Amino acid sequence: MKISSVQVEIKDNESKEERIQRVSGILDGLRGQDLILLPEIWATGYFAFDSYTKEAETIDGPFVQHFSEKAKKLGAYIHAGSFVEKEGDKFYNTSVVFNREGELIGTSRKIHLFRYGSAEGEILTRGEKPTVIDTEFGKIGLSTCYDLRFPELFRQQVDEGAKIFLVTSAWPHQRLQHWKLFNAARALENQCFLISSNCAGKTNNVLLGGHSQVVDPWGVVIASAGEFETVLKTEINLEQIDSIREVFPQLKHRVL
Repeated sequence: MKISSVQVEIKDNESKEERIQRVSGILDGLRGQDLILLPEIWATGYFAFDSYTKEAETIDGPFVQHFSEKAKKLGAYIHAGSFVEKEGDKFYNTSVVFNREGELIGTSRKIHLFRYGSAEGEILTRGEKPTVIDTEFGKIGLSTCYDLRFPELFRQQVDEGAKIFLVTSAWPHQRLQHWKLFNAARALENQCFLISSNCAGKTNNVLLGGHSQVVDPWGVVIASAGEFETVLKTEINLEQIDSIREVFPQLKHRVL
């Protein structure tokens, strides 16, 4: 399975439309990949809270339509990261996944809203339940940034059959060590592959952490990006999941 995690640099002097066009150009160079992953609220910029409601879209708006067409054009699964979704009078941090035909096969509203030096929890409404989607690769669990700190969410996804975790994020550099720890821990404790895409750059005086990762079911980081915009490419062998779970059947030994 060929994977590309696109680590997007957020620039304060770049509009939403400009950033979408720039990132679309990056994706055009990724033909032949099976899965492409983008970060959290990258088009608006996670820390651009004043723009959230102004730039919010419905689930059938231009952002979703654009990446539906892009997935079909590239013949790849695309996790387009998340965007600010408007439904009625509420707003959500919503991630979207498309299959090779451009069909929207999964949406996930961020469950744990970040409130430490962040206005996200004041503006947005949290999601209600974990999301696991069916794909040709098996079942995939979706999560967003701060969700990484809550292991019970990932355990619920494993109970629903997830073997791959996709994490879209705008994790700050200030807590980079936590980011690295949680990426590895969530993969190891659930014997799953974890693929993350984090933002890079500096926005609203917040330095973003980068270091998007691919972690195997042993908790080993098999690919990692640095602190700048880049495409993290790697291949994973999905048969490794069942093999590891058979050799070291810790999930069968659970008592709670």
